[in-house]
Amino acid sequence: MTAIDPVANLQTLIRCPSVTPAEGGALSALDAMLAPLGFRVDKVKATEAGTPDIENLYARLGSDGPHLMFAGHTDVVPVGDEGAWTHPPFAAEIADGELFGRGAVDMKGGIACFVAAVARHIEKHGAPKGSISFLITGDEEGPAINGTIKLLQWAAEQGERWDACLVGEPTNPDKLGDMIKIGRRGSLSGKITVYGVQGHAAYPHLADNAVRGILQLTQALMHPPFDAGTENFQPSNLEVTTVDVGNPATNVVPAKATASFNIRFNDTWTADSLQQEILRRLDAAAADGVLRPGRAPLKYDIVWAERPSHVFLTRNNALIASLSSAVESVTGQSPKLSTTGGTSDARFIKDYCPVVEFGLVGQTMHMVDERVAVADLEQLAAIYETFIERWFANAGL
Repeated sequence: MTAIDPVANLQTLIRCPSVTPAEGGALSALDAMLAPLGFRVDKVKATEAGTPDIENLYARLGSDGPHLMFAGHTDVVPVGDEGAWTHPPFAAEIADGELFGRGAVDMKGGIACFVAAVARHIEKHGAPKGSISFLITGDEEGPAINGTIKLLQWAAEQGERWDACLVGEPTNPDKLGDMIKIGRRGSLSGKITVYGVQGHAAYPHLADNAVRGILQLTQALMHPPFDAGTENFQPSNLEVTTVDVGNPATNVVPAKATASFNIRFNDTWTADSLQQEILRRLDAAAADGVLRPGRAPLKYDIVWAERPSHVFLTRNNALIASLSSAVESVTGQSPKLSTTGGTSDARFIKDYCPVVEFGLVGQTMHMVDERVAVADLEQLAAIYETFIERWFANAGL
């Protein structure tokens, strides 16, 4: 396998049914692509009680700096109703100029293109004057406990250090060249439980309706807005994602109600300062008697989800300029620098080196008939190849 063809690379990877947490042969296939190019490849199994073991891969070409890392994941989400697919989800068939398969966009396509870009660079110029590494996990679509975060720790313990990282997640909303992600909002979740007194709906003075209490608290979380946004980030936004009472009777006042929420926050906040603001709002709402006139302050508690994601913004001119100029030279358009969207494994990598994200168009990711235009694969490989050349030329700036 020469690995210079991104389409062939992607077909090989898609045909490995690597639904989280199964490795499915995808990392072995990647090993077979990288080893002939001169990469030293390590398979790293990560474990933790109560979670599935995960196979990860770390590969490095070269021993000197500057050191460029490419990061991604070979695990994919389940296919859903396989009968609803136009083409079998792991067949990697091409029809009407599109390659179908689970992971085509998210994100085996990005990996396939970066492998092709590295292979082409080596074929034209020889090994880079520095090092290139692949940090690939099998646990991005799952709980992300035994994946990138542990692989980074393992590599750092081996003495690995990086100057920059490109994550190949699908970042483009409409067409290739639209968007580079230079940061991500933080993410914080919690669950509130309100305690009342059960009673008969016809005798509300003898009860304390927990639904009234949960309404007070959730309203306080959603209004007023937390902020108006910042120079690089959209406004922080909190969504109440569940409200549960567990009361099957229409004539019984419930004694307990719960609500879960998630907030995506910008660089106005840290996770700690945001928790304090949320508690301030909840305490004020608990003492408010609008829905519970004449009653004592509401009793509630809150449990925070473990491991909040922290907001970050990459400020590295050599990295951002090299990628932006590569995108523009291949596509003819200047990509928008964005911090929108959800979280990614870049949230772990940012603790080790500057990181940006750029990959395919994400419109079909996680969908039935996930697919990518064959022309986009060739174009993305060309962008990555140009980026590699320019980053190594600019890395000392």
